[in-house]
Amino acid sequence: MNTSHDGSESCCSLNAAGVQEPRCAASARGGEMCTQEAFGAQRSQLVELLVSGSLEGFESVLDWLLSWEVLSWEDYEGLSLPGQPLSHLARRLLDTVWSKGAWGCEQLIAALQEAQADRQSPKLRSHWDPHSPHPARDLRCSRPAIVRRLYGHVEGVLELAQARGFISPYECDEIRLPIFTSSQRARRLLDLATVKANGLAAFLLQHVLELPVPPTLPFEDAAACKKYISKLRTTVSAQSRFLSTYDGAENLCLEEIYTENVLEIRTEGGVARAPQQSPATLGLEGLFGAGGHLNEDADTVLVVGEAGSGKSTLLQQLHLLWAAGRDFQEFLFVFPFSCRQLQCVAKPLSVRTLLFEHCCWPDLGQQDVFQFLLDHPDRVLLTFDGFDEFRFRFTDRERHCSPTDPTSIQNLLFNLLQGNLFKNARKVLTSRPDAVSALLRRYMRTELHLKGFSEDGIELYLRKRHPGPGVADRLIRLLRETSTLHGFCHLPVFAWMVSKCHQELLLQGGGSPKTTTDMYLLFLQHLLPHASPPDSVPRTLGPGLLRGRLPTLLHLGRLALWGLGMSCYVFSAKQLQAAGVDEEDISLGFLVQAQGVVPGSTPLLEFLHITFQCFFAAFYLALSADVTPSSLRYLFGCRRAGGSPLARLLPALCVQGPRRREGSVEALLQEAEPHNLQITAAFLAGLLSQEHRGLLAECQASEKALLRRRACARWCLARSLQKHFRSIPPALPGEAKSMHAMPGFVWLIRSLYELREERLAREAVRGLGVEHLKLTFCSVGPAECAALAFTLRHLRRPVALQLDHNSVGDVGVEQLLPCLCVCKALYLRDNNISDRGICKLIEHALHCEVLQKLALFNNKLTDGCAQSMARLLECRQNFLALRLGNNHITSAGAQVLAQGLRANTSLQFLGFWGNKVGDKGAQALAEAVGNHRSLRWLSLVGNDIGSTGAKALALMLEKNVALEELCLEENHLQDEGVCSLAEGLTRNSSLKVLKLSNNCVTYLGAEALLQALERNSTILEVWLRGNAFSPEEIEQLGQRDTRLLL
Repeated sequence: MNTSHDGSESCCSLNAAGVQEPRCAASARGGEMCTQEAFGAQRSQLVELLVSGSLEGFESVLDWLLSWEVLSWEDYEGLSLPGQPLSHLARRLLDTVWSKGAWGCEQLIAALQEAQADRQSPKLRSHWDPHSPHPARDLRCSRPAIVRRLYGHVEGVLELAQARGFISPYECDEIRLPIFTSSQRARRLLDLATVKANGLAAFLLQHVLELPVPPTLPFEDAAACKKYISKLRTTVSAQSRFLSTYDGAENLCLEEIYTENVLEIRTEGGVARAPQQSPATLGLEGLFGAGGHLNEDADTVLVVGEAGSGKSTLLQQLHLLWAAGRDFQEFLFVFPFSCRQLQCVAKPLSVRTLLFEHCCWPDLGQQDVFQFLLDHPDRVLLTFDGFDEFRFRFTDRERHCSPTDPTSIQNLLFNLLQGNLFKNARKVLTSRPDAVSALLRRYMRTELHLKGFSEDGIELYLRKRHPGPGVADRLIRLLRETSTLHGFCHLPVFAWMVSKCHQELLLQGGGSPKTTTDMYLLFLQHLLPHASPPDSVPRTLGPGLLRGRLPTLLHLGRLALWGLGMSCYVFSAKQLQAAGVDEEDISLGFLVQAQGVVPGSTPLLEFLHITFQCFFAAFYLALSADVTPSSLRYLFGCRRAGGSPLARLLPALCVQGPRRREGSVEALLQEAEPHNLQITAAFLAGLLSQEHRGLLAECQASEKALLRRRACARWCLARSLQKHFRSIPPALPGEAKSMHAMPGFVWLIRSLYELREERLAREAVRGLGVEHLKLTFCSVGPAECAALAFTLRHLRRPVALQLDHNSVGDVGVEQLLPCLCVCKALYLRDNNISDRGICKLIEHALHCEVLQKLALFNNKLTDGCAQSMARLLECRQNFLALRLGNNHITSAGAQVLAQGLRANTSLQFLGFWGNKVGDKGAQALAEAVGNHRSLRWLSLVGNDIGSTGAKALALMLEKNVALEELCLEENHLQDEGVCSLAEGLTRNSSLKVLKLSNNCVTYLGAEALLQALERNSTILEVWLRGNAFSPEEIEQLGQRDTRLLL
């Protein structure tokens, strides 16, 4: 086969869309034959075309070739091998097509053109017979159209197919693997239907036709709009294709590196819930379909997450999916904006100016395009990234409703978010949580919480970053051995840093970073040598390395601090010059070209990430001769009218004296955003820690100045925490004293942990006289757990620690272990914890007599942890409460746990609601509870229990003399099971509440209960709501005995 080509002239031409294609493609489109010789001569260009888009584009080409029967099923399987480089697959495809002659070559060119057309203007071309006698064949012939129709609906189709018995749970899990995109999952489902002969293909042909058709342009003659859409897609694709976040030194293809984060819905009642999927993530395709609406009339989806949690990357993936025609096709126009860029706009703007001048300019028919946007706002999506970096406070006082009249940028944005402008156009806003006020939340339709990587996500990301042999495996092994480093990586920015610094980490031999500051200093060690000539600087981060670059680091620090104080995150050449930053300083790599800059405007620079800007500001505060120790008090004690919760939390430690001059360190710290001050304060505490004293002392002319700054930081932290503890209101009579901490309190603990001073931690908690410490919805992850354990282990009295609705995970559980012996109760609801984390927790709990209560509902527990639970109950005869609701425990796990329950004499509360213990599990638990003398409350709500399980529970009631409440709602007991329970009630003298709602009970079952109640005076309530009673029966039964709650 001839693989050479003539390099003396261009072998490519531009098609109508302005995209390069080989000459053989252009000639084929013009009606000329594509010979095998021409095809072979341009092999390199064809390979480039096949790999230039993405794996999605390559698989789209395969779809067309399969549908035209150019490829056999065996050919397709050989080209769909997972883990193979895309270039390798592309060359194999060319070899396969070449072997089929000139016709095959022509069909490949046609498939490339079809795939390109799909990306430019996606639309369905195929139709099929839903009742075809040959469903597998028709499924293959209509494959491109069916893949597009399935997109965004794969999960629903899988659930339905599994319910009807066409596919097994194992096959569903294989299709749902997080390494697959939604399109790839659709293709895996079609592949499965091709090889299964059980009716799955026929089911798909019929069901897919019923799915909603992706919308197309409303008017076929809207030529200007079509051209603008094409240009907008091209522009957005160019901006989104490569992962630019965190790094300007390398180009990473976003599609190859993107890894889904844990995304949860936050409802109006303040309850975070993960959709019932495994893993518990809400995919991007469900962003606008998520429930939990805060305001049905609002148009804006709010995505909140801590700094480095991946908000910008999530939006970038959204943009790429739209531009590639793979998702969000209900929107014809997507306009991405950066809040840090918008706040630099000084002149008044109209909606038209915002869209056209600051995103994408229409080449023709500007008025027609804009009118189309106004007439069809439901086809428009606007995204605003980084609202926490927008220096203006949200207000709804100034209404602006004209899309053509200019106004200030802040007023324009605020009215867009409220819906006064562009009503019914969808918007996505990202922000850190503390920057979102209650007033702004009133205008949000849905609030989603981005919680970073799951443990599987960390591993998947590292394997994508290091696809070669060995490196990823060694990194993953290192993370598993060092829980602190593993905990950091739940934030994508840290996972990226670990990936970048993998050589330094793997060579350290056990000296892995223990604090956030350690990690950023390691990154200094990574970048500083790379920016210097070989052998000119040490390769390890020591005084020599820092001292040689100290002027540069201080220049960057001065710029960073000025930016924080002025709420400026992108810098012009003039601002760089004012801070003394020159080209050599920029060459280090910490400043990169800002993203989202309007084409043709002056290039701007920004720090790799906001956390790097905070780190360099802290470095400047630690080492600059211009910083006085007293000015650091503003860092820990900033407060201004209308400030954030942190500002109200910390005391005002203002120093009386002359008025602060503008631009001084004190003034900048007073004006900086509190959430940025939190990060900066933690970094400063880490830099001033004893561990880094020697490193900084070599770079500082005066060691005395360093000691004074350290003393000031210690005093500020101790004073702030003690004042906060003293402000806790006294407990009500008969209740335990409790404290509901705010996120700002968590950052104080983080700063204390970065300082790593045991004595200060012991002194700080001396005044914490509470029995219940509540930190729900405080964004507590593994790093925060390490800080809490470092501090709370010095408590003098045991405390109930409530960490519900956070991101603790298995690694966070491991980090909490040092403080377990001062926890009398531990509440970990909704924390993405699996068997591995709980087994480690229980292993330590066996030796902690203080711990008496565990609440673990809404996690990922399975039967795998049942043996540990049973051992806990068997060994700890003072343990009081175990709540395991809404996990994945089956009858097997219940049977194991029942063995431990039989040996236990202390347990009072056992919660199993929302599992799948079934009749066998209910029988095992009933037998264990029958002779139990302490259990007062048992919940088996929603556990697939039928009449067999009810009979076992009835026998338990006949023997048990301690149980006071039995919860059996949402099972399928029916009349037979209820009659058995009624028989048991006649011989029971302890039960006070029996809950039987939603169990398909009829009047017959209720009659049996009434007869039992006549002989039982102990029972106070029998819940029967949601059963099969008519209104007349409900009235009649209620009159016969008021203890029936109907």
